[in-house]
Amino acid sequence: MNAKAPNLRLRRAIASLGVLVFLAAYVWAVIAIGARLPDHPLIHLLFYGIAGTAWGVPLLPLLSWAEGRSWRAK
Repeated sequence: MNAKAPNLRLRRAIASLGVLVFLAAYVWAVIAIGARLPDHPLIHLLFYGIAGTAWGVPLLPLLSWAEGRSWRAK
């Protein structure tokens, strides 16, 4: 067994909880903002399309940390 395995498991567990908390807050915020948008289908399409794909970007550093590497490394 690798010596980093317990540390990696703990990081992954913490990251899993972090993802769940972030997504709950993100969905709540998107719904709250979406309710205040003008009632036009194109505005809703653009907003929810962007919001539906943009949620992953803030999670990149957390997921990289969970795997034990820098998120800026190529």
